[in-house]
Amino acid sequence: MVASLVDCMSDLSSKLGLAANLLRSADALLITSGAGLGIDSGLPDFRGQAGFWKAYPALGNAGVSFTSIANPQHFEDHPRRAWGFYGHRLNLYRATEPHEGFAILKKWIDARQGRGFVLTSNVDGQFKKAGLDENNIFEIHGSIHHLQCTGFNCRSAIWSADDLQVEVDEARCQLVSNLPTCPNCNRLARPNILMFEDWKWKGERTLKQQTAFQQWMLARKEEGQKVVTIELGAGTQIATVRWQGDHLPYPLIRINPTDEDLQRLKAGVGLRLGALEALKRIDRLMDSY
Repeated sequence: MVASLVDCMSDLSSKLGLAANLLRSADALLITSGAGLGIDSGLPDFRGQAGFWKAYPALGNAGVSFTSIANPQHFEDHPRRAWGFYGHRLNLYRATEPHEGFAILKKWIDARQGRGFVLTSNVDGQFKKAGLDENNIFEIHGSIHHLQCTGFNCRSAIWSADDLQVEVDEARCQLVSNLPTCPNCNRLARPNILMFEDWKWKGERTLKQQTAFQQWMLARKEEGQKVVTIELGAGTQIATVRWQGDHLPYPLIRINPTDEDLQRLKAGVGLRLGALEALKRIDRLMDSY
């Protein structure tokens, strides 16, 4: 039992050392992240229906699932409940300070003359808040800090939510302030987030980010730079972020407390740790080099 524990600790130390060596060899960094990255900042984890209802007991009592509330139809059927959910999240993300791991990632990118890019499924805006270059962030599911019209044919552009103030009765998951409206047609507004069964999502902003990401990758290839991917807290249920790590032609450092394994023949290392702990431990190794 004791020997097994020692072997496990030794194996983790070896993997941390390998991760540090990969970073030392990198000319540029691609940071990919899922919802697990925000847990160390105190943000809720929606993994599994039980976890979602624990975070939103009013929705649990009503039997409303995550896939139901995170659906444009909910804005049509129950606009105050839909905005109760998203309004609470908007206020939460505004109040949340990014944890120390974001500063570590920024330090590593800055040490490479800013040659870094972020690809994230998170809609919380935490990378921008932590000071990373917003021109080098690809939010593949959009951002809660931007709004769009719920109307299918409305020609309004995507606009910032910075001026929007929402008041939510958290116990009932209900918006109690005025419903946000479109400045063009005065219909109900919604976050510019890609939801389930979402045929009304306006993807223009995210498409521009995707183009910037493709141009960044092309520049790294043309300049012959070695890129290393750092994947943080990307789940397996909706595996968009993990797919990028598995299929992009870069060595991968996969950081995940439960699903750290890499695909067979994929270069890199998997660390069975939370994001903040892993980043701090790797950073200490980098500083001691």
